[in-house]
Amino acid sequence: QVQLVESGGGLVQPGGSLRLSCAASGITFRFYAMGWYRQAPGKQRELVATITSSGSTNYGNSVKGRFTISRDNAKNTVYLQMNSLKPEDTADYYCHAHYDSLTYWGQGTQVTVSS
Repeated sequence: QVQLVESGGGLVQPGGSLRLSCAASGITFRFYAMGWYRQAPGKQRELVATITSSGSTNYGNSVKGRFTISRDNAKNTVYLQMNSLKPEDTADYYCHAHYDSLTYWGQGTQVTVSS
């Protein structure tokens, strides 16, 4: 059974930082491209960041320079370091795993940026 379990969300003030984690099980993690997506209320889900099995990264325009995605294949975990957070970063953040025709989603973790 495949599981992607996100953690690390919460309430943070503007300008603050959070680190999200996504622990994967039931997949051969090192083969998978991993990603983070987010969905704010009333908006479509959007790309935040992705990282390939070889470590190449890609970021959504709104987070470039502020967020960093990384992975630890030994721990089957992908991370999202979020710095200089803004109120518009408020959303549910979802972990995503993709390999060939296989794709999986986590249940999401909520991030709220507010003073």
